[in-house]
Amino acid sequence: MTVTTTPLAPNTLDWSRIRAITLDLDDTLWPTKPVIQQTEAALQQWFAQHAPQTAQLWGDKERLTTLRKQVWQAMPEAQRIDFSTLRRRLISTALAQCGEDAAALTEPAFAIYFQARQQVSFFEGALPALEQLAARYPVVALSNGNADVQQIGIGHLFHAACNAISTGAAKPDAAIFLAGAAAAGVPPQAVLHIGDDAALDMQGALRVGMQAAWINPAQSPWPYAAPAPQLNLPSFAALVAHSFF
Repeated sequence: MTVTTTPLAPNTLDWSRIRAITLDLDDTLWPTKPVIQQTEAALQQWFAQHAPQTAQLWGDKERLTTLRKQVWQAMPEAQRIDFSTLRRRLISTALAQCGEDAAALTEPAFAIYFQARQQVSFFEGALPALEQLAARYPVVALSNGNADVQQIGIGHLFHAACNAISTGAAKPDAAIFLAGAAAAGVPPQAVLHIGDDAALDMQGALRVGMQAAWINPAQSPWPYAAPAPQLNLPSFAALVAHSFF
C-alpha cells in the first residue's frame, strides 16, 4: 500500500494567532520508556516484600503480558482510556490469581506505582523551554496518560491540566482538544498544540482548527496527507529558537 506523505515546511506557523498552548507530556517533555521501566521495577520490589507469589508473576514478562491483555479486554470500552483504573485492575487481578489479599494490597501497590510514575527526567532543555513558554502564554497539559504535573513539581507552570480521565476522551478525539482550549479560555483556532505523536497529537489538533508543532526527533516525513503541522521541531527545547521568544 502506498502511503501519501506531505512535505513539512520549516515553519508555517502564524504566531499572531496564538493566545494559548496545549502541551503533550510523555515523550514531549520527558522520555516515557524509563518511567515505565522504573514503575515496573518499583512494583516488583514491593511485591517481593509484601506479595511474593505476585512478585513471581510480575517478573514473568510472558505471563504478565497475557494477564494485561485479559484485563484490558474485560474492561468496558469507556474505561480503557483510564490508565489508573487499568493499572489498579491489573494489580488486583494479579494478586487474586496468586492467592494473595487483593482487597488489602491493591491500593498500597498502586500507590507505589503512581509515585514511581511521577519520577520523570526531562529531555535536555525542556524545562527551561517550558518556563519560557509559560511566562508568555497560558499552558494546558493535554495527555492521554496519568502523569500528574502537580506531583512532578511543574504544576505552577500550567494554567490547567486535561487528560483522558478528566475529559472522558483520549487523543485524537476532538473532545479532549476542545476541553484544553476551553480550559485556557480561548477558541481552538487560537491554540498551538505541541506534541510528539503524529496521529494522536498532530492530526487531532489540526482537525479542530488548532495550529500544531510536531516534536519529531528523527525529522521523519509527515506520514499523512495534508494538512500537515505548521512547525516541525527536533525537540521541545528547540522551540526557544523561534522568533516569538
